[in-house]
Amino acid sequence: MGMTIAEKILARKSGQAKVEPGDLVTVEVDTVILFDNNFMTNRWREILKVKDPDRLIVVFDHRVPAATQASATAQKIGREFVAKFGVKRFHDVGYSQGISHQLVADHGYALPGSVLVCSDSHTCSAGVFNCVARGVGQPDITYAACKNETWFRVGATVRYELAGELPRAVTMKDAFLQIAGQYGDHATMNVEYGGPGMAGLSINARKTLTTMSAELSAEFATFEPDDFMTEWVRARNPAPFAPVYPDRDAKYKAVRRIDLSQLAPLVAFPDSVIENSRPVADAAGTPIDQAFIGSCANGTLDDLTLAAEVLAGRRVSSRVRFIVTPGSQTIYREALKLGVIAKLIDAGAVVTPATCGACGGGHMGVLGPNETCITATTRNFKGRMGDPSARIYMGSPATVAASAIAGVITDPREFLH
Repeated sequence: MGMTIAEKILARKSGQAKVEPGDLVTVEVDTVILFDNNFMTNRWREILKVKDPDRLIVVFDHRVPAATQASATAQKIGREFVAKFGVKRFHDVGYSQGISHQLVADHGYALPGSVLVCSDSHTCSAGVFNCVARGVGQPDITYAACKNETWFRVGATVRYELAGELPRAVTMKDAFLQIAGQYGDHATMNVEYGGPGMAGLSINARKTLTTMSAELSAEFATFEPDDFMTEWVRARNPAPFAPVYPDRDAKYKAVRRIDLSQLAPLVAFPDSVIENSRPVADAAGTPIDQAFIGSCANGTLDDLTLAAEVLAGRRVSSRVRFIVTPGSQTIYREALKLGVIAKLIDAGAVVTPATCGACGGGHMGVLGPNETCITATTRNFKGRMGDPSARIYMGSPATVAASAIAGVITDPREFLH
């Protein structure tokens, strides 16, 4: 019996001919990402030695520019760490600023066939580039930085075969909400994406799916490689790599087909993503106080452009705060050049610097008591974005933009035909 993509990478990186679900493996780590939360004084323990600084990336993203004295202190510690070990790939506040998972895409940091770790839960985002990537705890990230290795338990894999093309006003966020609503959590399992439908998807669209797979509780989320993806990586990173394909006789826990052409706009109702997706019509008319587009899942140029299309010639409701956060300063600059930022601002949106910001309730849009928000981010948990009494609906960037105009949750197909 053959192996899935994740199994083949874990086998190769652990020096074994074959692995299967249930195995414990110690693997070589190719890339370790540290971000500002890792340097918070209540978590930080000084690292005295790293095995290979060239495998490290340091990113300030969660609260940038620094939102509190504690976050400013953490970033100061991080800068000292970078200087101490000569870390070359450092993304400080400024030109190269961005959310770590978006920077992985911008700079081709995740090579196909590699192992990448970070202590942010959405690290599986990098799996769009045919690697295994996972969020790990602070002790594990410290060990990986020092030793360039870590351990995993091999999980069973569920494969999703994508087919068809997305209808107008429907996005891969809706595809994710369909999977989460229909199939529930995937705890202890890997997810593998492939099929003919992926050919019509941009890297940004695919990345939304791998990023949101963290909300399925998946261990790893990987895409089957294709020429489009490998060319993307080669254009950004000259390092050699070998794409990994699943064996034809790979053993899956399940193989499920998702017909993209049959999808419609969905929203996740407050407090949960799993088994909580409903048609947007079920929430239509719900008044909102805030609309938010951003995060590692939906802060891409595609997302900002789609929101601008919905807003074209229209104004945001006077009752709504519409906040837009690009995933990186690179995306911000590209959106500026294309006129996308101007369209958003002219419609009444507020565009912030690239940061995790409002998504995690850190700053740049924290919710107050009993407020209602519709968000195109990663989570809608109670208290996630601010006061625990706030209600958070999750939808696509198109749905969020349409709702910002109407002042109530609205089907984006009313604005995009």
